[in-house]
Amino acid sequence: MSTFDPDALECMAAIVEEGGFERAAQRLSITQSAVSQRLRALESQVGTVLIVRSRPLKPTSAGRLLLKHTKMLRLLRADLERDLKELAPSALGGACEEERISIAINADSVATWALPALTGLARQGLSVEIITDDQDFTHEWLREGQVLGCVTTLKQALRGCKVVALGAMEYVAVASPAFAQERLARGAARGRSASDRASTSLLSAHNFRDMHFVAFNRKDDMQSEFVAKAFGLKRVTLNQLFVPSSEGQVRAVLAGWGASVVPRLLVQGLLDQGLLVNIAPTYTLPIQLYWHCWNLESEVLDALTAALKQAAASSLMVGRV
Repeated sequence: MSTFDPDALECMAAIVEEGGFERAAQRLSITQSAVSQRLRALESQVGTVLIVRSRPLKPTSAGRLLLKHTKMLRLLRADLERDLKELAPSALGGACEEERISIAINADSVATWALPALTGLARQGLSVEIITDDQDFTHEWLREGQVLGCVTTLKQALRGCKVVALGAMEYVAVASPAFAQERLARGAARGRSASDRASTSLLSAHNFRDMHFVAFNRKDDMQSEFVAKAFGLKRVTLNQLFVPSSEGQVRAVLAGWGASVVPRLLVQGLLDQGLLVNIAPTYTLPIQLYWHCWNLESEVLDALTAALKQAAASSLMVGRV
């Protein structure tokens, strides 16, 4: 099998990760012409195109394989870096730009429990890159070889990977007190039985269509899933606004944009202070999360897995789904 030039592999990875030749050149501190030459040499060696020159740039199937290979080499170097630091702590500097260890984590986990989990490793000098996406799609980054691990809702282990159950994140429906009073309270009793009216739930099967829900993005089906399961409906269509940030969703709700289904971990303090109200307190939606990573012998992967498991055990609902 051919031996590939590590500089050429990192050049191809930089093009994909940075989204273009110019930014790849800036990251690698070489000219854009040198970037093109390295990629052409690698494509000539492999015998096929590795990157589709589209907008945005995309790796081909062969390119994805080499991208995964490049990230495996980074992982091996990161393991070596840790071992050498133990033997000679003053002999090595920090990791360089191209040594980043990339993982994909859903935005809600980043906003709540995942960053504290990784703080110790970051302080030890591990060069981590976190890529955020919806929890139902983070595994695609791993499948394509662009990250070495991901937090996702997918239970089945991907090919060549191992999986660890982390626990469930509990979601609740919230709104500002003013929004709840103006948009929900006055119509909460409409079409409901006497026993239903005695409950404290403001959101009902009869009024959810009359309000806006603040969702993360168009991939986010959390809002509709919550409403459908809470009221036993097969299909739900919502009026949605989109704010691509977990913290941004909460700020939008506080500002009265509408209601939103968000992690209890993110809003419990605001609920306790009365700044938000739970508009469906009789129902919560638990979303089971899993950590997937390449099935390799690696101290770095083991450290990441242990850190995420420990944080999840203290923050998520473990064994209660």
